[in-house]
Amino acid sequence: MGDTKQFRLVVNNASTLPDISGVYLITDQGDDLVERVGQALRGGVSVLQYRAKGKDYDECLAEGGELKRLCAGFGTVFIVNDNLQLAKELDADGVHLGQDDGTIADARKVLGPDKVIGKSTHDLEEALRAELDGADYIGFGAMYPTGSKVISHLPGAEGLESIRGSIKIPIVAIGGISVANACRVIEAGADALAVISSVLSSLRPDVAVVELSLLFNRLRPFPRGAVLSVAGSDSGGGAGIQADIKTISLLGSYAATVLTALTAQNTRGVVSIHGLPPSFMCDQLDAVLSDIPIDVIKTGMLHTPAMISALAERLSEQKTIIPLVIDPVMVAKGGAALLECEAVSVFTDQLLPLAYLLTPNVPEAERLLGRSITNEAEMEQAAIDLHALGAANVLVKGGHMAGRLSTDILFDGSRCHRISSERIFTSNTHGTGCSYASAIAALLAQGEPLLTAVERSKLFITSAIRTARSLGKGHSPVNHFMAARELLQF
Repeated sequence: MGDTKQFRLVVNNASTLPDISGVYLITDQGDDLVERVGQALRGGVSVLQYRAKGKDYDECLAEGGELKRLCAGFGTVFIVNDNLQLAKELDADGVHLGQDDGTIADARKVLGPDKVIGKSTHDLEEALRAELDGADYIGFGAMYPTGSKVISHLPGAEGLESIRGSIKIPIVAIGGISVANACRVIEAGADALAVISSVLSSLRPDVAVVELSLLFNRLRPFPRGAVLSVAGSDSGGGAGIQADIKTISLLGSYAATVLTALTAQNTRGVVSIHGLPPSFMCDQLDAVLSDIPIDVIKTGMLHTPAMISALAERLSEQKTIIPLVIDPVMVAKGGAALLECEAVSVFTDQLLPLAYLLTPNVPEAERLLGRSITNEAEMEQAAIDLHALGAANVLVKGGHMAGRLSTDILFDGSRCHRISSERIFTSNTHGTGCSYASAIAALLAQGEPLLTAVERSKLFITSAIRTARSLGKGHSPVNHFMAARELLQF
């Protein structure tokens, strides 16, 4: 006989299958799994793979059922690892198979054509075979060594990059991935990041997922990412929501706004403040969030306890969290109080615990903690103590301190990082706090890890102060244009 070719019937159901992208969470074997997964889902998990080891079938059925219901509430794809019977009985969205866990064809017969089938692969040959056999996506790895299993194949990010052009279906990178190394994996071509301990072992699984999810924005076109500023207006244009829009836009992200107050002010100070009703702030917030995909929210002047409480309540009601950068604006450069005295306790109790990043300067940190801060050691302790009040990360800014260097302290929940620059002795500093926080928010929205976002934003604000030109008769505004130009050429 002549050459024979194997033909297979391909049903193109790509338009009906769930999207396999973003954060792909695989369950561990620890206690309180359902509770920890529920927290992680609030961060924006795209796919959950239920991998049960050492449990009897009935226990898996009960636990898997709870996880599936959770996933349904968040719109998360629910995949069962290896076990076709369990996947079928749970009516899971699909199954993931290892190299030795049966064929894709058999899985299709059991689960039907409308379910997702994934296959673990370790090299181009296995990946091409899985694609030819009809897999909807492949797992590929390991990227890095991991403690969850013995690694016999370690193609790494370089191996992923080498196969990306040959594989048309989604690739889920797996193995030892964390925020610290995920950027390289995404840039190598991963559609999704499979993670276990970096999320489920975290004290804040929701925050861990958010951090990983944002990193995918680094490959999006400009304007890259969207930032919503919730702040007061500065009629002089140097601070407040005007400074936020300038910073976010010049750095390459989309800026949306929610106004909390109107101020009559110039470089010499605030003449008057007209606070807006909290209900109108909520109307603006709802209008934006119901239509525009916002990656990061940045807050500035909130002014009253009612405004703070209303914002905290609205943000707590969001099904999935949006990372919140809080600049606790309290006093204007001219000395006017921008936060009512009784608002501080409301801020600390209700809004601060929602912060992904809190960015107080030293006087603001002193007011929040009720004590003086006189040196860098005390700045570090202040950052740690503010984290203990609920903020996931804290940046205490040292612009008000003395010395040749201006040093900021970033506490990320485990260690303190010092970010320093040459101190510039000038009165042209109007809008520094707003612009610094907005720069961090924009870079986070663009897919930069937190430390990188803070370090680059420090360069931005230092340049903005250094290149500022005298304007008006008081504290002149910083130079957003030149700072952005310098940073983007850096």
